[in-house]
This record gives sequence, structure tokens and C-alpha cells, in this order.
Amino acid sequence: MNIANLSHYEQAIFVLSALVLYTSFSMLAQSRLFNLINIFAWQGTLLGITAALVAFISNQPHLYISALLTLVLKAWLIPWMLRKQVMRLKLQREIETLATPTLTSLAGVGLVIFSYYIALPIKSLSNSITRNTISESLAIVLLAMLLIITRRQAVSQVVGFMAIENGLFFAALVSTYGMPMIVELGIAFDVLVAAVLFGVFFFEMRSSIDSLDVDQMNRLHEVDKR
Repeated sequence: MNIANLSHYEQAIFVLSALVLYTSFSMLAQSRLFNLINIFAWQGTLLGITAALVAFISNQPHLYISALLTLVLKAWLIPWMLRKQVMRLKLQREIETLATPTLTSLAGVGLVIFSYYIALPIKSLSNSITRNTISESLAIVLLAMLLIITRRQAVSQVVGFMAIENGLFFAALVSTYGMPMIVELGIAFDVLVAAVLFGVFFFEMRSSIDSLDVDQMNRLHEVDKR
């Protein structure tokens, strides 16, 4: 595939999808909660730019509303809420110890290769830009799942959960030129409600076991069994 032969829109989508995938790798390697949230905010910013670009190319005005909602919720409001909760819980200076960072990074690379392999059967059914964006969107979802699995802090796992939704949103946005407006509003509302509920969960968990380390909950569960 010769990138020079692609349209400016397709080249822009390639760049944006690569940047979104890069933010997923950056979150996977980040040990500071504040930096992790900031990278998540940048990922939301890239999604908002992508939505605005698709709206301009496809001439669908409702996608501008989707782009604005994405920027407000995912690039500003939800990261602001997470930062505020981290500061109230006094975790802004905490560094999360990564057990096997090298193996985690290699697993991330393997998941990206696996995503491209999974997308091979749709080669004859779509153009190159759709095939690549679906592959990268699947990789973003799988990397977010890996982030959830490898982290012990509840805040990091919540960021991973939100990143899964980002990957699904990116796939739907680029592959289908946007979802119906009512669906986008419903998803945006669900994500916002989830962020509020996770905030309540943080404080309940902190007040109960004085930690946001999910391993502490496993130890308590083992003690209860005895």
C-alpha cells in the first residue's frame, strides 16, 4: 500500500489512529497515576479531532456535536474528575510498581500483531483504510484490557475501562462515518455516569480498607475464608 496515493483524509486518519494507538502503549507503560490520566485525556482529544474530521469529510453536522461531547467529556471532564479524586485520596505522588514491564510491553506488541491478523479475513470486504482502523481499534481495546489485568490500583483499572470504550468509539466513528446521534448521546451519558459511580467506589473502598490496591481486597477475602 502506497500512502502517497491515499487522499488527505485517509492519510490524516492513518496518523490519528497511530497516535491513538501510541497513547494506549504509553498508558500501558506509565506508572504515575497523574501521568496516566493526562495520557488518557490526550487520547480523548485525538478522538475529538477524529470526530470533527469525519464530520467535515462526510458532511454530517451531528458529528460536530459528537466531537464537542468527546472533547468535553473525555478530554476534560472525566480526566478532571479522576485528577480531583486522586488528589482527594492523596495519591498524586504515588508510583505504581509494575511487576514485569518488559513482558507487559512485549505482550502489548503481540496483541497489536494479533489484531492485524484477526482483521485479515475482511481484506476482500473493505478498503485498506477501514481494515487498518479496525485492526488498530481492536488493538486499543486489547491493550486497555491488558492495562486492567496488569494493574493493581483501582484508578488505573478505571482508566483502562474508559480506554476500552475509546477503542470501540474510534472503530465505529471511522469505519461507519459515525453512529446515530441518539446512540452517541446514550454512550456519552453512560460513560459519564460510570465515571461518577467509580468515584463513589473509590471513596468507599478507601474508607473500608484504607487502600485502592485491589490485591488488598483479595487478601481480605482469603482471611474471611479462614
